[in-house]
Amino acid sequence: MTKKKLGILGCGYLGGIVAEAYRAGLLPDYELVGVTSRSEGPARALAEQTGCAFCPDMTALLALHPDIVVETAGIPGLRANAVPVLESGADLAVISIGAFADEAFLDQVRQTAARCGRKVYLASGAVGGFDVLSTITLMARARGVEPKVSFHTHKSPQSLQGTPVYQPEMDTAQMDAFAGTATEAIALLPTRVNVAVAASLAAAGPEHTDMRITSVPGFVGDDHCITIEGAGAKAVVDIYSDKSAIAGWSLVALLRNLASPIELH
Repeated sequence: MTKKKLGILGCGYLGGIVAEAYRAGLLPDYELVGVTSRSEGPARALAEQTGCAFCPDMTALLALHPDIVVETAGIPGLRANAVPVLESGADLAVISIGAFADEAFLDQVRQTAARCGRKVYLASGAVGGFDVLSTITLMARARGVEPKVSFHTHKSPQSLQGTPVYQPEMDTAQMDAFAGTATEAIALLPTRVNVAVAASLAAAGPEHTDMRITSVPGFVGDDHCITIEGAGAKAVVDIYSDKSAIAGWSLVALLRNLASPIELH
């Protein structure tokens, strides 16, 4: 069977996980043809480690005609490159889902993918349960109602430093840092709520998703609990991770699923 050509956009921690999985033989249906990143050093190092081409920019990577590009470049990197990737004839696997909180950008990417006959795949990142979120949403809307969706995150105060919601009191006492809709959270914390955007896109949309962020002194990692209820069904998805590695591995799982004769949804 012909292997699919794979490219990586973004060669930081998460991109490195995808590359390491490739080196370890966990992506046997793919050939890593090239990598590119905002910083030349990490991209060159990753290219040397995996034996693929170092690409100084996206134009060089797309010249290798990848079938699919994995994005781990952050929101600015996705915004700058999503359309060129799709127009080149490649599919796109995305981890920086927070970019799609911008409805105009989401619509542009959706229209480009449709026009070019390509697909954009959203990795689950540090959350999951997209299938059940979508299912219960459809069940509720078939009855003419919106499901009730809530998203509750526990984080350390250190992870909130430098954001508008941080308060010094968080260092010594547990307290809610934010409560409102996912739409409001996205506007306030555009680079910190990829998971909320992902979950809300799978369910009722950010404007219909209640979000709460609780700061816990000494807490390590992130805990995300999503609850959806409607049409006589209820689901609770609660995922804890001590570091962001789970996001990189969700991309690996996505790639494996796409290549499998039997896809899990």
